[in-house]
Amino acid sequence: MPVLPGAEPYRHEGGETGVLLCHGFTGSPQSLRPWAKRLAEHGLTVSLPLLPGHGTRWEDMQLTGWQDWYAEVDRELRSLRERCTEVFVAGLSMGGTLALRLAAKHGEAVGGVVVVNPANRMHGLSPYALPVARHLVRTTRGIASDIAKEGGAELGYDRVPLHAAHSLRNFFRLVDGELPQVTQPLLVLRSPQDHVVPPADSARILSRVSSHDVTEILLEQSYHVATLDHDADRIFDESLAFIARLAPSVGKEGTAVGG
Repeated sequence: MPVLPGAEPYRHEGGETGVLLCHGFTGSPQSLRPWAKRLAEHGLTVSLPLLPGHGTRWEDMQLTGWQDWYAEVDRELRSLRERCTEVFVAGLSMGGTLALRLAAKHGEAVGGVVVVNPANRMHGLSPYALPVARHLVRTTRGIASDIAKEGGAELGYDRVPLHAAHSLRNFFRLVDGELPQVTQPLLVLRSPQDHVVPPADSARILSRVSSHDVTEILLEQSYHVATLDHDADRIFDESLAFIARLAPSVGKEGTAVGG
C-alpha cells in the first residue's frame, strides 16, 4: 500500500548531535515535519520515521501493535547512535510515550527528552470495553486534527482500529511502570486545551519520572497537535534551546550552517 502524500518519513544528515522524532497514534510524520526541518536548519541530524501501519490506510494499522511501533523507533535510535555523539528523543502524543520508553530503556545513550502533549493512559469507559469490543467492532471515529489554528490539518486516519487501540492501552500501562527509569533532562510542552489527551497525563508523567532537570511549558494558544498550531514556533525554539544547553556544539553547528 503506497504511503499517503505528505506522510513520508524524513531524514537529514547534519552534525554530531542527533534528534529522533516520534509521531502519534494514527498520525504520520506530516505532523512533525516542520519541527524536523527547523532542527535540520540548525545543523542537527534528524530522523522522523513512519511508524508501521501508519500513513497508508487504517486497515494496515489493524494488523500492527505497540511492539511494531516501538521496534521502529528503537531501530532508528540505534542507527542515530552509530553516527552521532549525542542523541535526543522527542515526540507528540503517543510519540511522546515512545520517546519516554526509549529514554527508560537506553539510559545514558539518550541525552534528553522532549515531549509535546504526551499520552499516558486511555480515559473514560473505552479502555474497559476494548478487550471485548475489538472482537465485535473494527473501528471507532478518528482523533486527528485537534488544532486551534484556522486551516490547520493533520494527516491522520479518520477511523481508529480497535485492535490497535487495545494494543495502545497495553503500551500505556507498560510505560507507566517504566517511567521511574527515566532520569534524563526532560522538557514537557503541553496544551491546557487539549481535546485528545487531558492535562492529567502530563501531570502523571511528571510525578513518576526520576529526572531532576525538568521543565514544563504551557502552550496556551494550541490544542493537541500543537506542532501544527499557533505555538509551533515556540515548540521549535524551546526544543532547540533545550538541546543546545545540553549539547553546546549545537550552537556552533547552527551558526556554521546559518552562515
